[in-house]
Amino acid sequence: MTLKFNFLILFCLLSFAAFAGPDNIAGKAKVTASSVLDQHYNADNVTDGIIGVAGNGEWACKGKTAYWGYVRFPWIQLTWDKPQMVGKVVLYDRPSEKEHIAGGKLLFSDGSVVWVNQIPNDGTAKAVSFKAKKTKWIKFIVTDGTGKNLGLSEIEVFPSPEQYKDYVSTVDPYIETDRGRYFFFITGARPFGMVGAAPMTRNKNQSGGGYNYNETEILGFPQIHTWMISGIDIMPTSSDIDPTLGEQGWKSKFSHDDEIVQPGYQRVYLRKYHTWVELTATDRVTFHRFRFTKDMKAKILTSLGGYVGNSRMVNASVKEVSKKEFEGSFTSTDRLWGGPKNVQVYFVARFDKPFEQLDGWQGKKNYSDITEIKGDSAGVSPVFDVKAGDQLQMKIAVSYTSIENARKNLEAECTTWNFDQVRNETRTIWNNLLGRIQVEGGTNKQRIKFYTDLWHVLLGRQKINDVNGDYPDRTTGVRDGNFTDAVLKIRTLPKDSNGHLKYNMYNTDALWLTQWNVNILWGLAWPEIMDDLSASMIQYAENGYLIPRGPCGGGYSYIMTSCPATNLIVSTYMKGLLTKVDANLAYKMVKQNALPGGMLGSKDDIKFYTKNGYWPNNAGITVEATFQDFAIAQMAKKLGKKKDYNFFIHRSEGWKKLFDPRQKLLFPKDKDGNFTSHDPLSGAGWVEANSWQATWGVSQDIPGLAKLMGGNDTLCAKLNHAFEMAEPSDFVFAYNKGYISYANQPGLSDAHVFNYAGKPWLTQYWVRKVKEKAYGGTTPDLGYGGQDEDQGQMGGLSVLMAIGLFNIQGNVNADPVYDITSPIFDKVTIRLNPKYYKGKSFVITTENNSRENMYIQKAFLNGKAWNKPWFSHELFEKGGTLKLILGDQPNKKWGVVN
Repeated sequence: MTLKFNFLILFCLLSFAAFAGPDNIAGKAKVTASSVLDQHYNADNVTDGIIGVAGNGEWACKGKTAYWGYVRFPWIQLTWDKPQMVGKVVLYDRPSEKEHIAGGKLLFSDGSVVWVNQIPNDGTAKAVSFKAKKTKWIKFIVTDGTGKNLGLSEIEVFPSPEQYKDYVSTVDPYIETDRGRYFFFITGARPFGMVGAAPMTRNKNQSGGGYNYNETEILGFPQIHTWMISGIDIMPTSSDIDPTLGEQGWKSKFSHDDEIVQPGYQRVYLRKYHTWVELTATDRVTFHRFRFTKDMKAKILTSLGGYVGNSRMVNASVKEVSKKEFEGSFTSTDRLWGGPKNVQVYFVARFDKPFEQLDGWQGKKNYSDITEIKGDSAGVSPVFDVKAGDQLQMKIAVSYTSIENARKNLEAECTTWNFDQVRNETRTIWNNLLGRIQVEGGTNKQRIKFYTDLWHVLLGRQKINDVNGDYPDRTTGVRDGNFTDAVLKIRTLPKDSNGHLKYNMYNTDALWLTQWNVNILWGLAWPEIMDDLSASMIQYAENGYLIPRGPCGGGYSYIMTSCPATNLIVSTYMKGLLTKVDANLAYKMVKQNALPGGMLGSKDDIKFYTKNGYWPNNAGITVEATFQDFAIAQMAKKLGKKKDYNFFIHRSEGWKKLFDPRQKLLFPKDKDGNFTSHDPLSGAGWVEANSWQATWGVSQDIPGLAKLMGGNDTLCAKLNHAFEMAEPSDFVFAYNKGYISYANQPGLSDAHVFNYAGKPWLTQYWVRKVKEKAYGGTTPDLGYGGQDEDQGQMGGLSVLMAIGLFNIQGNVNADPVYDITSPIFDKVTIRLNPKYYKGKSFVITTENNSRENMYIQKAFLNGKAWNKPWFSHELFEKGGTLKLILGDQPNKKWGVVN
C-alpha cells in the first residue's frame, strides 16, 4: 500500500480502544451475536473500549446449562461496510471467573478458520496473529467454555500493513529493543521533546537497557529519557505496596498481547494492579491516563531517588501545592559518561481529580498524610479511592531552570484534560515529520523498517530550554576527568522580531562521525533541525568557548573524541542552511575549537598534530581531525579566509603520514614516528575501530588514498576483499573486531567509497547487501547491527541506503553533492521545506527494481541522461526527478568518473 501524506485522521474520543497501533478497527464494524443476556450486556459492548471491568462494557449471551454438563456456546460477529486487510485479533474474556470462554475459532468471509486456545479466565488479553486476510467479516464461535452466560469484555481487530493509514502506524518501536540503550525506546514523546515517558522493564543503560522486549515485568514509567539524564519514575499501585522496597517491590507483570506502542503513545495493562496505563506528551509535559478495573485504594508512586537507566536521582524536595498538585526537584548525578556532576531537575505534577492525602517515603521510612518531604531515596504517593472503571489523569511538566518555569511549560503546552486531543496533536506532529519522505513499492517489512528508522532519527536529542527561552548554562567550572564541577547560570535564548525563539538548546549524545548519516539526512528533509542544532552548538561555544561533543544539562560531557560537531556546523553552512546564527560567528567557534584550547583535544596533542600531521598514538583521532580540518578549510574558503584555508587544508593531509605502503592501510604512530601496531585487525591506536574498518574514513580524499595504494584498482580490490570477509557475519562486529562493521560509526562510509574510485557498481552491490543484512531486521533482536544505534545514526544510514543517496564527504565540501546508489523502493518523494529550499519536492523513481536488480543501467536527472554517480545539492534544492533504470548485471560504464 502507498502511504499518502495528505490524510485525515479521525479518532474516537470516547475510549483508548480507538488508538491501536496500528489502529484498532473493531469499532468501525457492525456487531451481531447469537444472543444477548439483556441490554446491559449488549453485543456492541465488545468494541466500547472498556476492558476487563466486571459488569461494565461486557457482552454476555443468554446462557443455558444442564445437569449433564451442557453449556450453550455462543457466537459474535463483526461486519464492516468494506473488506478489511487484517492480521491480528485480540480477545478479552469476561473478567468474572464464573463464566469462562476457554477456546473457539475465528471464521473469516474468505472461508478460512483460525483456532483459538487457552483464552485467559481473568479478562486479560489473548492475541491471535495470522497471515494477512482480506475479509468483510470476522465471526468468533465459542467451542469450549464453562459457566452459563458466556461472553467477552472486548474484541480488538488490527489491520495488516497493507491497510496502514498513516506513518505512525508503520513504525515498529519494538525493533531491536533487546539490544538498545535506555533512551532507545521512548513512546511518550514528541520529536526532540524535553520529556519522554516510557515503561522501564530493565534498569540499565546499554545492551538491552530501559525497555527490553524480552522482559515480562514493568519496573516503572520514567518521565525523562535523555542523554545521561533520567528520572521522575512513576508507578500506579495499590495502597498496600511498600515503596521503600523500590522497583523490585512495586514492579508488575504485563503482556505484549494487550500493549499498543506508537510514536507519541503507548498503552499497557499492569496485571498486578488491574490498571490500564496510557501515555502521551507535548514537548515539555508528559500526560498519563489510568483506568482501574477493580475497586481499590490506589497510589501513584512518584520516585525521586535511586538509579534509573543512565543516572541517579538524589536530593529530592517535594511540596504539596493543592489536593490536585505537587511540585519539586531532584538532582541528577552519578552518570556513567561524565558531564556536569550535578544537574537540577524541576517539575510540577498535576491530577484531574483530588487525592485523599499525600503519602511519602525517604530511605526505609514511610510517612502518611504529608505536605512535603526531602532527602535521598525519597518519593511521594498521592492516594485515590477508585472504583472499577474509573479514570484518573496526570500531567508532569519539567524544567532545568526552576519550578516556576516548569509550571509555565505546563500552562503553555498542555492546558486541556482531553487526553485524546493531546494524543492526536502529537500523532499529527509525528505524521507530518515522518511524512517528509514518502516511499512507494518495496515490501511491507522494508516500509516498516524505513519509518522506524526515521522515528529514531527524529526521536533522540532533547530540548533543554523552557518555552520562554530560559535554559541552564553549565559550560564553566573545574573539569575533573570527564566530569565538571559546573557553575550554573540561567540564560535566555534570543528571540526574533515576533517574539519567537530563534533556536533551541539541546541534550545530545555525541555527534561523532554523523557526517555519514544524520548530517546528510536531516539536510534532505528536515533542514530546520540542522539549523537549530548548529545554532545550539555555537551557543554552547559562546557560553563556554568549547563546542560540545555530547552536551548534558547545559554542560560538557567530553564523550568520544575530537570535535565532531564541526562537521554538522560546516555541512549546515555549506548547504546554505545556517540561518539562525551569523556565519562568521559560527566559523570563529569552529576554528578556535580546532586549535590549542579547543575541544579537538589537549593543547599538547593539538600542537603535536599541527607540527607533525598526525595524532600521537591514535590513528582514529587523526582520521577524524583531518576530516574536520578539511571541513573547516571549505568553510574558510567560502568566507574568503585564504590564510585559514591554506592552514587547514594543509593539516587535513596529515593522515598520509600514517600510511603503511607494505600493508596499504593506515596504522597509528608514536611521537617518534614509529608504527605502534602492525595488526590491521587490532583496535590498538584506534577509536572503536581498526585499520581495515577505518582507513577508508579519510573520505575527504579518496583519490589521495588510491594514489598511495597504487591506483583505483588496488584500492577497490582491497576494500572489496574486506567486504567479502565481513559478509558471513552480516557486516556486524563488536568494537574493534572484523574487517568491515556497520554496527559502529567508523566504517559507515566504506561501501560508498567505490563511487569515488571508479567502480560505482561495487557501491551499488555492497550498499544493497549491507542494507539487507545489517539493517534489514524488523524483530526485537535485529535492526541496527546490535551494537550502538546512537540516537538515530544507524537508522539514518539505513534510510540513506534505502533511498539511494549518500555523501562520503558529509556535504562539507565546497560544492556539496549526493552520491547515487540504487534505492530499494520504486518511488521516493522528499518534500522540501519551503523556508530553506526553492523546490517543492525531489523525487527518485526506479524501473525494474527488485532484490536482484540492484545495478544502475541508466540514469536521468530532470529528464536528461545523467552519467555521474552524484549530483549537486544546488540541483536538489530546486526540486526535480532522478530516474534510475536497474538491472541484475553491473553497467561498468555508468557513473565512472575520474
